[in-house]
Amino acid sequence: MANGPLATGTPSPPTAVRGGSTALLGAALLGFFLISLDALIVTVALPDIGRSLGVGMSGLQWVVDGYTLMFAALMLSAGALSDRIGAKRAFGGGLVLFALASMACGLAPGLSVLVTARLVQGAAAAVMMPASLALVRQGFPDRGERARAIALWTVGGAVAVAAGPVVGGALTAWVGWRWIFYVNLPAALLALVLLARVPESRRLPARLDWPGQVTAVLAMGALTYGVIEGGAGGFGHTRVVAALAVAVAAAAGFLVAQGRGRHPMLPLPLFRTHVVTVSLVVGFMLNAAYYGGVFNFSLYLQQERGQTALHAGLMFIPMTALVAVVNLASARLAARYGPRVPMAAGQLVGTAGLLSLLTVGTHTPVWVVALLMVPVGLGGALAVPALTAMLLDAVPADRAGTAGAVLNTARQVGGAIAVAVFGALLAGADSFLAGMHWSMLLAAAGLLATAGATLTLPRAGRAGAPAAA
Repeated sequence: MANGPLATGTPSPPTAVRGGSTALLGAALLGFFLISLDALIVTVALPDIGRSLGVGMSGLQWVVDGYTLMFAALMLSAGALSDRIGAKRAFGGGLVLFALASMACGLAPGLSVLVTARLVQGAAAAVMMPASLALVRQGFPDRGERARAIALWTVGGAVAVAAGPVVGGALTAWVGWRWIFYVNLPAALLALVLLARVPESRRLPARLDWPGQVTAVLAMGALTYGVIEGGAGGFGHTRVVAALAVAVAAAAGFLVAQGRGRHPMLPLPLFRTHVVTVSLVVGFMLNAAYYGGVFNFSLYLQQERGQTALHAGLMFIPMTALVAVVNLASARLAARYGPRVPMAAGQLVGTAGLLSLLTVGTHTPVWVVALLMVPVGLGGALAVPALTAMLLDAVPADRAGTAGAVLNTARQVGGAIAVAVFGALLAGADSFLAGMHWSMLLAAAGLLATAGATLTLPRAGRAGAPAAA
C-alpha cells in the first residue's frame, strides 16, 4: 500500500513558482514511484537472491528490512532536513544517493554489500519522501491546483504498489534479480533532468533532533536484529539478548530525548489523544499484515510450489489491482458515515482474508491462493484513507505534517517488524507451512484487536478528502 500524500515529514510552506510546474510534478511523481516500488519489488526476487548469494532466511529478511528500517527511522527528521537545506536540494541529493545505492545493490558481490546498499537506499528514500511533497506544494500555490497535483502525485505510489511484485518477477525471470535495482537508474536520471528545470526552493529555519534520531535508529535496528537473529539461531544467544537489551535502553533514551528536548522530532503530547494513539497502532498493524503477507507468500509460491519469479509476481495482481478503486470507495464511505466505519470494515475484511489463508496447503491451486490474498490488500486499501483522515482531524492544523510523518513511520515500522517476526516463525517452525500459518494467525489476531480498538473511537463527523493508501 502506497503512503498517502500527508503521510510524510513536515513540508515547506507553499512558495509561488511561475515556471517548471509540470517538470516539478513529474520529478516528484517519479521519486514517489521509486520509493514505493523498492519497498515491494525485491520480495518476489528473494529466492533467486538467496540462491545467487548463498544466503538463508535471516539474510533475506535483512534485504527487505534494511530498506524499510532506515526509511522508517529517518522519516521524522527528513522533513526538517528538507526545510533546512531546501526541498529541491534535499530531493535532488536524495535522488542521486538513491540511484548510486541502487547501482551498488545490483553490483553487490555478497550479502553484506547488498544489505549496506539497501540501508543507504532507505535513508535516501526517507529524504526524498517529504521533499517530493514539499516540491509539489512549492510548485502549486493555488489550493485547487495543488489538490489536483497531489492526487496525481499519489498515482506514482499506487502504480508502484500494483506493479512492484509483477515487475520484480518479470525482471528476475527474464534478466536476473540484479535488474530489479538497475531499473531505478533510468527513472532516477529522468527525474533529475526534470528537476533541473525547477526553481530553487526557499530554505527555512529548522532544527534537527540528533539525540532523538540516533536513539531511534539504534532502538529500531537493535530490535530488528534481535528478532531476526533470534529466529535464526534462538533467542537465548548472548548477542540476541544483548541486542534486545540495547533496543530497550535506546527506546528509553529516545522517550527521554523527546520529553526533555527543546526540538523533539516526535512531540509526545500527540499521544495524549486517544484517536492519535489508536490510529498509529492501526497503521502499524495494517502494514504488518500486508507486507508480512507479501513476504510470506512470495517465498511460499516459489519455494513450496515451484513457481517462477514471474508467475509468483503475477499471482499478486488480483490483490493489488483494485487498490485505487477501493481507495475511492473508502473516501465516499468516510464522507457519508465518518472514517470509523471504513477503518473498522477494512480491518475486519483483512482479518477474514488472513484467516482464509490458513486453509492454504501444499496442493492448494495457485489461482485459489491468489484470490484468497485479495481481502488482505483490499482491507488495507479500505482502512488507510479513512485512518489518515481521522488522524489529521484529531490534531491541530500546524501539527498535520508531524502527525502524517508519525503515521508513516508507524506503518513502515510495522512492515519491518512483520518481516522480522514472520521470518523468525518460518525459520523456527517444523515446516514452512506451519510457520506461514502461525504468521497469518498472528497477523489476524493483531488486526482483530486493532479493529476492536477502532470501535472505541468517537463517532466522527463526515471526513474530508482522505489520503490515498
